[in-house]
Amino acid sequence: MASLLKLLQNEWMKLWSKKGTWIMAGLMVILILGLAGIMKWSESLAGDEPDNWKAAVQGELEGDKASLESGLLKGESKRLAEERVMVNDYRLANDTAPLQDISREMMIYDPSVGSIALLLTVIVAAGIVASEFSQGTIKMLLTRPVKRWKIMTSKYIAVLLFGILLMLIGFAVTILSAYVLFSPGGGQALAVSGGKVVEVSVWSHGLYMLLLSFANVIITATFAFMIGSVFRSNGMAIGLSLFIYFTGSIVVALLSRFEIVKYLLFTHMDLTMYETDFRLNDDITLPFSLAVLAVYLVIFLIVSYSVFTKRDITA
Repeated sequence: MASLLKLLQNEWMKLWSKKGTWIMAGLMVILILGLAGIMKWSESLAGDEPDNWKAAVQGELEGDKASLESGLLKGESKRLAEERVMVNDYRLANDTAPLQDISREMMIYDPSVGSIALLLTVIVAAGIVASEFSQGTIKMLLTRPVKRWKIMTSKYIAVLLFGILLMLIGFAVTILSAYVLFSPGGGQALAVSGGKVVEVSVWSHGLYMLLLSFANVIITATFAFMIGSVFRSNGMAIGLSLFIYFTGSIVVALLSRFEIVKYLLFTHMDLTMYETDFRLNDDITLPFSLAVLAVYLVIFLIVSYSVFTKRDITA
């Protein structure tokens, strides 16, 4: 354990000794501030238009009731429509407005940091092993009296810690920009729990969304880690990882008629769909998605460790 912690410390120091790492962290901050600035600009363009939230809620309520009465909704789609009806009925009966789309509360309620953290973490995951080969430092690394699996573990943990740090930095900057640029927008987030409509804290939901977003970061970074380890090419690792990230929803849409779609990685990568009600498949649940992701994660790691521990390092 002591040797593993020492290796992890060395990997962490090596990571932050690179200018590129600091640039990525700075880029994370700049992008989030830029997105917040764009939202503020959009708010200023909207001006002081009256908030017709009751009309919007009434329209959604009538649409959901019509869909339920048609009998076309099944499974999760039916359950979600029933919950929306309960929530919207409650809003109209108790004069409880929803959170405004552009507001301090909404930024905290639904932080948009997962995609940015994912892209930057993939870059680190792709190169943390591949760079050892491209720079010729792999032989020196493996001459140490340390088992190869410990070296791989230290690198993988360093990648995960980097992803966690980026997510936390992004969330902190999001909160800061929310308080600096936006005034309280009012409104209340609601959800159905135990058959009753309850109020939802923007802080607890924001942290929960952050946790759900990190699942995508983990699985995509692990895939990049595997490709970088097997093919020793960070370019290929980054390219393939971004390919599955950006095209996954298209693949799921094309295969939506087939049962196999439930077992594809793409279907389960974005766990925030369970909070946004934008599911790629109606027959999946959060526990099922977690189980599928766990299987893929184990496969990626087995391939990574197997190839690295058995590979001959030649001159």
